[in-house]
Amino acid sequence: MDRSGDRGQTSRSSRTSSQTGVSFEEVNLSQSQLPRGEMARKGDLLYQETFPCSICLEVLKDPVAIPCGHSYCMKCIKSYWDEGEKKLPSCPQCRETFTPRPALVKNTMLAALLEEMKKTGLQVAPADHFYAGPEDVACDFCSGRKLKAVKSCLVCLASYCEKHLQPHHDSSTFKKHKLVDPSKTLQDNICPRHGEVMKMFCRTDQKCICYICSVDEHKGHDTVSAAAERAERQKEMEVSRQRIQREIQDREKDVKLLQQEVKAINQSADETVEDSEEIFTELISLLQKRSSDLKQEIRSQQETEVSRVRELEEKLQQEITDLKRRDAEMKQLRDTEDHNQFLHNYPSLSPLSESTQSSSISIRPLRYFQDVTAAVSEVRGQLQDMWTNVSLAITEVDVLLPQPEPEPEPEPEPKSRAGFLKYSCEITLDPNTVNRQLLLLKENRKVTFMEKLQSYYGHPYRFTKTPQVLSRESLIGRHYWEVEKKAGVVFVAVSYKNISASRIGVYLDHRAGVLSFYSVSETMTLLHRVQTTFTQPLYAGVGFSYPLLGLFTLSRPGDSAEFCKLK
Repeated sequence: MDRSGDRGQTSRSSRTSSQTGVSFEEVNLSQSQLPRGEMARKGDLLYQETFPCSICLEVLKDPVAIPCGHSYCMKCIKSYWDEGEKKLPSCPQCRETFTPRPALVKNTMLAALLEEMKKTGLQVAPADHFYAGPEDVACDFCSGRKLKAVKSCLVCLASYCEKHLQPHHDSSTFKKHKLVDPSKTLQDNICPRHGEVMKMFCRTDQKCICYICSVDEHKGHDTVSAAAERAERQKEMEVSRQRIQREIQDREKDVKLLQQEVKAINQSADETVEDSEEIFTELISLLQKRSSDLKQEIRSQQETEVSRVRELEEKLQQEITDLKRRDAEMKQLRDTEDHNQFLHNYPSLSPLSESTQSSSISIRPLRYFQDVTAAVSEVRGQLQDMWTNVSLAITEVDVLLPQPEPEPEPEPEPKSRAGFLKYSCEITLDPNTVNRQLLLLKENRKVTFMEKLQSYYGHPYRFTKTPQVLSRESLIGRHYWEVEKKAGVVFVAVSYKNISASRIGVYLDHRAGVLSFYSVSETMTLLHRVQTTFTQPLYAGVGFSYPLLGLFTLSRPGDSAEFCKLK
């Protein structure tokens, strides 16, 4: 029976508003079918989920559509444009600009539709993806159901939706604020003790602290800004990344060599099979069985050698994959905008392990299976007696696998200061090693012997018995630096105690095991040279002397030494 005319029939049709681009379902529901309380509850629920104005985030009032197609409350868009008088009128959503300013005309069709829905108590919900879910970062300033945050501010330590973020774009007050992608860890930047933003880093305790901490329980510690520490750590990470990239290049080079090796093995084996078949054809009646045996042995040995080379190739490919993954992790951490998160995650990076493989592969011309061919030729007249030699030649195929490259000849030591300056490096002193009798100045490039002890926090690397300090940089390869003493006697690394020159040049060729000290003036005068084998990285050092047996003093308060900036 056709019941389409029944008043109790519920009909549903899908519509799309051309003015707003929002899809919705219009529901016609007879009031007589719902209890009054249920109808009111359903109406209230749907009333809360409405056509939103993206400026006020409430149901559209006096809706107007601007030329780009987006709709707003007339009052909202008018105020938005009035506040930006000096700027071209633009759409708050798509940012399209309009010249001249468009006339605002009420969208009567959309207004009538909203009025009709309001009368029935049924309205349309905005898409759920605008609202924050359990896994999203919510706007800290939305009331009621919160919208998703589009940015977090590292200065305000708050997250904002598009509407509440607008002051950061429009007001000069917020221009210096650092906006990052929405973050759930903003509160980790707050000092749990003082409630202040942690913008400092304590190198002594290896933790982020606030300014109050730096003058309170961390007083006297080695503290810097979090940005400065991040920059230092990032430099270290970049060095590691460069090493990884070099190793990747070395491994890729090795893989190419191995691929060439496989090609050469296969080519040699194929040629040997062909040559052997020609020889055995001449002796077919006698050698038919031997030919089959020889072919099988060659192929077997070929498979063995190719398999061995392939195995090494796969191992190197795995190393390349691991190194690339490690490089990607470091790049991701490097691009982190939050300094504290960077410093928090930096220690979790696993140290690089030394490769068990050679850094390169060298290939020299080989005969591969040619010896087999020669052996087969020799057995034409003495097949039975020479068969043992043929089998032996197969098993002695020489395939070259990675061999270490020979060490290059060390470069000659420069003869002029200009030559030394090609290897110049900037040395800074490590505050964690400086003795309490010494004071660091000039961005840790200058050290002065002091009469009073300095307040340095204990550190396992600090000199406690002698007034000395080491460089922050470890030194391998070829380097040159100069140290200028201001007065008294200064010990430069392993220099003589009674040296009279005021500026000392130090030249290091770590690999060659050469360490030389020069008096620097218009000419370079060699003072002392050490020839040895260095087994670990070296550090530049400066030292002073305490009184000897109370009789005389080698170093006095005010004596200093400075690592020179070289051009």
